[in-house]
Amino acid sequence: MISSYYDFLVAVMVFSVATNTYATDSKEATSSASDQSRYDPCCSFPCLNKGVCTSSLSSYECDCHATGFYGPNCEIPYFGTRVKTWLKPRKENLHYFFTHFQWLWKIVNNTTWLRRYLMKVVLLIRMKSIAEPSPYGALTNYPSWETYANKSMYVRTLPPVPQNCPTPMGIEGRKTLPDVDLLLQKFFRRHQFEPSPTRTSLLFPLFAQHFSHQFFKTDWQKELPHQWGQNSVDLSHIYGHTQERQHALRLHIDGKLKSSNIGGEMFPPLVEDAQVLMDGIDKVPQEYRFAIGHPGFTVQPPLLFFATLWLREHNRVCDVLKKEYPSWDDERFFQTTRLILIGETLKIIIEDYVQHSSGYFYKLIFDPEIIHDVGFSYHNEIALEFQLLYRWHSLTPDHIKIQDHIYAIRNLIFNPKPVVEAGMKTLAHDFSTQFAGKIVGLNVQGPATLGVAKQAIQDGRRLRLQPFNKYRESFGLPPYKNFYDFVGDTKAAQELELLYGDIGAVEFFVGLMLEQRRSHQLFGQSIAEIGSPYSLKGVFSNPIGSPAWWKPSTFGGKKGFDVVDSASLEKLICENIEGCPLIGFEVPDHVTYKPFSVHNGSNEDNSSHILKKVMRHQHVDDGVYDKPVIISAREKISDTEQESDRRPRTEL
Repeated sequence: MISSYYDFLVAVMVFSVATNTYATDSKEATSSASDQSRYDPCCSFPCLNKGVCTSSLSSYECDCHATGFYGPNCEIPYFGTRVKTWLKPRKENLHYFFTHFQWLWKIVNNTTWLRRYLMKVVLLIRMKSIAEPSPYGALTNYPSWETYANKSMYVRTLPPVPQNCPTPMGIEGRKTLPDVDLLLQKFFRRHQFEPSPTRTSLLFPLFAQHFSHQFFKTDWQKELPHQWGQNSVDLSHIYGHTQERQHALRLHIDGKLKSSNIGGEMFPPLVEDAQVLMDGIDKVPQEYRFAIGHPGFTVQPPLLFFATLWLREHNRVCDVLKKEYPSWDDERFFQTTRLILIGETLKIIIEDYVQHSSGYFYKLIFDPEIIHDVGFSYHNEIALEFQLLYRWHSLTPDHIKIQDHIYAIRNLIFNPKPVVEAGMKTLAHDFSTQFAGKIVGLNVQGPATLGVAKQAIQDGRRLRLQPFNKYRESFGLPPYKNFYDFVGDTKAAQELELLYGDIGAVEFFVGLMLEQRRSHQLFGQSIAEIGSPYSLKGVFSNPIGSPAWWKPSTFGGKKGFDVVDSASLEKLICENIEGCPLIGFEVPDHVTYKPFSVHNGSNEDNSSHILKKVMRHQHVDDGVYDKPVIISAREKISDTEQESDRRPRTEL
């Protein structure tokens, strides 16, 4: 009854917004034709095939240079372009090829030269999709030297929608965009948690969040697109982003980092032993106030797992190097170990993390020598589109099981106690055997992270990102022609059409998150095809992979180079957690999904609101939240799991 009443209210809201929009559109339709000359002609995005539009009063010009096309709108392909287009396979065909024919991939994966050659082709094709350095700054719509020189802001892949346009998305869609809260309640908010159809484990989003915060460093006091990072995988989330913070975390003996011992286990040092500022630390119980490289990680205790894991690995590698080079000083031990851990991270990212998200039977390789002969640029820039695309918070379940207890997300903010008391072995097992949620599609966003999605939509509007379809075209994907093909649901397609008016007016973040999931893959087509060029460029452009660096001497000789070359998620766990517990980004086959039934508790969760205030260095009233949530596990396997992508995975 309540659900029906809620749906009725939402339907009324949709109808009301759509009706008002229709009225506004019809009233302005008469004047729009006569006033067309007032609009920037680039509002229609007339330049095709990555042509650049430049306007002057009522006219425009398309710069087709280096696009492979010519004509007034860069619409006519040269002969060579026609041939390439004819020979080039469709992206969906390639996806099907990589996610089927296991027998063929078994041969490829065991043929070294063929596997390496294929990886080279994949890298060159993927990374060609983005321009680096980007000519567009996050707040500019034309190239300038300031765009290149100012590293305090993200760049952007496509210029913004011009200021003076008939609609917020250029010329398509309604005069006003849909109400953000209506979008969230109708299309984003989950009504019931559903596990990932690809059997993705909770460990995956925790790793993603911990890993990505070293290069996504938005200055939230100034708001997106301002940032304070170095645009690179530099492990600053472990070592700190300044020399002062780094030295406060170092032991200054044999290159090691400071640590604490709790219950016989090594954890990061306490703030009293490493004087660094940690966000929201006053809300954390005194005995669990850990000092970590990234200032925000103490607020989210599940991230303590990876912070502890890499701390242990650093000190372990220092011991390995000391046996080989006992005469080295503290500084060389530390600096060489950091390079080794960067190499380990990059290898795990490609061969474990990206491998899982791809769904491929083909085994990806991290070997920088593959592209040493192609004049590759070892420089990286973070685009604001990538920052928005990487907001995968819908993977987070509503509740997290640690040991024999169930915690709502809010129960864990400022509360490292359950994480520490469980111990690393238990955490590794629990995080690897609990299902993450669906990441894309209708109604997959949990209440704890709904605020993040709202912020992303608002940021996209404020920064005037081009429509979702324009980004698809820029990355070689066909634009959607209708809403049903986009979401795969008739009712949702009709409601979205009422709100947006035209498929060409769907916003970037909304499009990424509501797009239906691709078969045999964690994401929708757009996140996979738009996100992978950014990811691969960020990994392979790391300076340690350049020809002058990628050699054993950089890592302290053969011993250190072997640590990098043999790195894997499983090895990282086994080297640093006693007993070598079960670990993986995919929930094992023998584990079935058992949904939790909440007997008392609220569907409201202010976790994202609290985290936003902490990131903005604003006062937070809430401390550790101990309100009990009574939950029981049901034995029934959910319909979602029964419909999951069940495939042989021994070759992955």
